[in-house]
Amino acid sequence: MPKRRIILAVTNDLSFDQRMQRICKTLHDEGFAVTLVGRWRSDSLAFEAEFDHHRIVCKHNSGKLFYIEYNMKLFRYLMSQQFDALCAVDLDTMLAVSLAASRKRKKWTYDAHELFQEVPELVGRPVSKWIWSRLAAWGIPKADAAYTVSESLTEYFQKRYKRPFGVVRNLPYYQKPKSAISSQKILLYQGALNQGRGLELLIDAAPDLNCLIAIAGKGDLYDALRAQAAQSKATAKISFLGSLKPAELAEWTNRAFLGYNVLENRGLSYYFSLANKFFDYTMAGVPCLVSPFPEYEKLQTQYGIGISVGYDRSALIEIVNTLISEPELYIQLRAGAINAAKKLNWNEESHKLIAIYTELFANSRKFEGSL
Repeated sequence: MPKRRIILAVTNDLSFDQRMQRICKTLHDEGFAVTLVGRWRSDSLAFEAEFDHHRIVCKHNSGKLFYIEYNMKLFRYLMSQQFDALCAVDLDTMLAVSLAASRKRKKWTYDAHELFQEVPELVGRPVSKWIWSRLAAWGIPKADAAYTVSESLTEYFQKRYKRPFGVVRNLPYYQKPKSAISSQKILLYQGALNQGRGLELLIDAAPDLNCLIAIAGKGDLYDALRAQAAQSKATAKISFLGSLKPAELAEWTNRAFLGYNVLENRGLSYYFSLANKFFDYTMAGVPCLVSPFPEYEKLQTQYGIGISVGYDRSALIEIVNTLISEPELYIQLRAGAINAAKKLNWNEESHKLIAIYTELFANSRKFEGSL
């Protein structure tokens, strides 16, 4: 029997999307023929993987024109391909994926990395938020299977759209945590440099933090944050690492003393979030500073793997410096992270993903072969 072909679509650069790399590799290893579709930018790096990929070049890089152009090009690409199922990753690929699946009489899945219409970039933009909300209301109920990254988001989606959602958390592969505590006191942030990520707060607090700060990633605020850091009295303590490949990022995570994941409460997407960086820090045995939001609070209660801090400069300074000056507390948190890593890993979580796609094909009468 020929392999079932699944095409998964995102709008970002494939080289740095660890979640999609893990998902596609898992499906590939299960015997599916996988193609990951993403975006090509002028600064994109070469991408190599065990599965196929395709990159779309756009004239526009942001805003409504980008999303329109990307979905038009994605739709044309999908219509030119043979496939057995499609996957829309977040709302920004849903239109092209759902229409192509309908035209070819194939099923499609919806992978919600976040509550897209509630991201900080849309807070205060009622027209844009309404458009994305209408797209969600139109498309999400039509998906043949759907899953997201946290239990809180699952509950929200199921209540809002009256359909089942699975949970596939964004967990890293298991690796044995580093054996020794880092001698360098590095506070690491990894991820997109976008609104609401607490990065302005971190740079503002830098002069009073007894540690170095490393910021890995790029995003809308990259230039503004660099400018803020240049004006800081602690500019020599702040390093911008840019976008790093997964292996390079893992090296920095292993060198870190603390991880940073302090968000502003600027919408339900962040409030219900369960970011991959949180688990990457945990896997490395690195205690993490996190916002007092539901998913993080549950995991901290269960495993004792981090410490909550509100969006407050004084509180941030006090907690960081206390963890540096009081090794007993730090060692306790690190032990919690090392213990949690044995369960919070992709080796365990990937079975949920496999079950979703196995059931999708098993229950479908449309899959009598590709068109």
